[in-house]
Amino acid sequence: MLMQADVGKPFSAHVIVLGNEKGGSGKSTTAMHVAVALLQAGQRVATIDLDSRQRSFTHYVENRRDWAARAGIKLEHPRHFCVARGFGARLDEIEAQEFAAFAEAVSTVEQTHDFVVIDTPGADSYLMRLAHSMADTLITPLNDSFVDFDVLGIVDPTTFELTGVSHYAEMVREARRQRRLVDGGLTDWIVIRNRLSTLGSRNKRLVGAGVEALSRQLGFRTIDGFAERVVYREYFPRGLTALDSIEESALGQRASLSHNTARDEVKCLIDALKLPIDDRGRRRAVARAEWAASLDKPLDTHDLLG
Repeated sequence: MLMQADVGKPFSAHVIVLGNEKGGSGKSTTAMHVAVALLQAGQRVATIDLDSRQRSFTHYVENRRDWAARAGIKLEHPRHFCVARGFGARLDEIEAQEFAAFAEAVSTVEQTHDFVVIDTPGADSYLMRLAHSMADTLITPLNDSFVDFDVLGIVDPTTFELTGVSHYAEMVREARRQRRLVDGGLTDWIVIRNRLSTLGSRNKRLVGAGVEALSRQLGFRTIDGFAERVVYREYFPRGLTALDSIEESALGQRASLSHNTARDEVKCLIDALKLPIDDRGRRRAVARAEWAASLDKPLDTHDLLG
């Protein structure tokens, strides 16, 4: 299985992990948009929620399924798992239960899916560290403030120069080292700067300089993520993303400029991630779209015979 990093298997899914020990950074929102983008590209996607307390990712997926059924529309859905919290008097018993549930979820999909998207809790835990050590792509959403930057690096209070590496960044560095030791694999670590101000500001410039300096030291890429838009919060109750094209009659409202801007924002983000999307999946997506379009047309004789 993936967590054992076996070598020589004919196929193994690409693992995308969303991680950050700071809550409210946009992990679940980013995870859902990445999963839907991959599904729309024809990829076979499984999703795993390791935050058994908050369950934001799970609620997002459930909202999507429920609303699609109630609205009578078709939406792409990943195969989803939520790892339940373990119970017991001893920590090792709890961790063993959670490991078993996680291992079962991964082994179920690793040979049959192209991607596994894993959302991790905003706190240090055994499964959170294990998921990081399995990541082919690690995405760390980061709100554009020094409060959030603190999980990555330490800055001088006077000069704002980078002076050290923080706890989460140290954990990621160790997880990447463990990955290399086990199977020689490399983790593409990407820090996404969320809630960027559309206007230039001293804070934006200083945080950006700190992230850039840390990226050279730790070897991660930085890309711009989601701006502060109300529309992202409005998507959650229906499980929608900026990539979903929904008829106005089903949505109950007209698509606004903010919706269109958010869609372009997400597309730029997905392109910048540079995920290994399989061309066969793209062809499946095109064929599926052509088939769906043909449903609005009268069937020809060769359709019936075929």
